[in-house]
Amino acid sequence: MAFVTVYGAYGHTGRFVVTELRRRGHTPLLSGRDAARLAELAAETGLTARPAPVEDSAALDHALSGAAAVINCAGPFATTAAPVVEAALRAGVPYLDVAAEIEANHDTFTGFAERAEAAQAVVLPAMAFFGGLGDLLATAVLGGRTSADEVHVAYSLSSWHPTGGTRSAGAVSRSRRDGRRVRFTDGRLEYRTDSAPTLTWPFPTPVGPREVVAEFTMADVITVPSHLATPEVRTYMTVEAAQQVVSPDTPAPAATDADGRSDQTFLVDVLVRTGAEELRATATGRDIYAVTAPLAVTALDHLLSGRANPVHGVVAPGRLFDAAAFLRDLAPHLTVTLPAGSPRRPAALPGS
Repeated sequence: MAFVTVYGAYGHTGRFVVTELRRRGHTPLLSGRDAARLAELAAETGLTARPAPVEDSAALDHALSGAAAVINCAGPFATTAAPVVEAALRAGVPYLDVAAEIEANHDTFTGFAERAEAAQAVVLPAMAFFGGLGDLLATAVLGGRTSADEVHVAYSLSSWHPTGGTRSAGAVSRSRRDGRRVRFTDGRLEYRTDSAPTLTWPFPTPVGPREVVAEFTMADVITVPSHLATPEVRTYMTVEAAQQVVSPDTPAPAATDADGRSDQTFLVDVLVRTGAEELRATATGRDIYAVTAPLAVTALDHLLSGRANPVHGVVAPGRLFDAAAFLRDLAPHLTVTLPAGSPRRPAALPGS
C-alpha cells in the first residue's frame, strides 16, 4: 500500500477520495490551499496535513514528498491543475484529477502532452464521473476498435444538487467561454451563442424515455476524442438535472447514508455508431460525487499494481486501461451493462 497525496482533501469529493483510499489500505497525505480546513480534517482523521498554496512550488513539492501519486480534487482546476501537474512531474509520480471543467482538461492535454511523454510520466485528467466514466464505457463497447463515427453520452440524474466546487468551477468555465456554450463537432470544440436544443432520449429501463438538453457538454468531449478517432462526441443531460445545477436556489447535496452519499441516482447511457452498427453500454449507480472516489482510486490501484497499458503522457482512462476489466473492478460501486447486439436507433439525434 502507498502514501497518496490528496490535493483538496477537505472538499466534498476529496473527502470521499480520502475515505476510499483508506478503505483500500492506502495512507492519504492531506493537502490543499486552506490550512485551517486541512487542520480540521487532520484532527478528525489522524492523518498528516501538508498545506500548499498553488503559487508556492516548494510547499507543493513538500506535499508530494514520499507520495506514490497525487489525486487533485481541488477546483476550479483552471487554477490548480497546472501547478499540481508541475509538482507531480518534478516528483516523478502519476498525477490524477477529477476535473469536469472542459477548458481545464483541454489545457492539461495540450499543455503537458510533450513534457509528460518525454518524462515517461502519467497525467490522467478527468478521472471522474464526468469524462472518465463515459470514456471507459465508449472504449469498452468498441471492443478494441479505435474509431467511431459518433459517440453519444446521455446522463439521467434523479436530481443534481451541486457542491460549492461545482458552482465555482461552472462560473470559471462560463467566464472563459464569455457566456457561450460549447460542443464537439467535426473533430473540434465549437463555441456557440444559440440555445442548446432539447430532445427525447430513450434511456433503458428503469428510466425510460426522458427529455434531455442536447449538447449539454461535459468532459467526455475531451477524453473520448483524445484517443478514439471520432469527429462527433455529444453529451446530454436530463432537463430537470440541468435546471437544478444552474439554479441558485438548489441546495448542496445532503448525506442520506452512513457513507455520506446523497439519495441521487444516475444512469449513463453511451451509444456508439460505427458504420451501420450501433453499440450501447450503460452504467447505473448512486451519487455522482461519491462514485468519483472509486473511479479515481481504482485508476490509482491499476497504475501502482502494473495493470495499466504501457503508455505515457497525458492520457484518458480508455487509453491507459483495459476498459472492460476496469469497469468490472468498479463493482459494487457501479452496475455496468455491455450488451451484445445492436440496440434500437434513437430518433432525432443532433447530427444524424
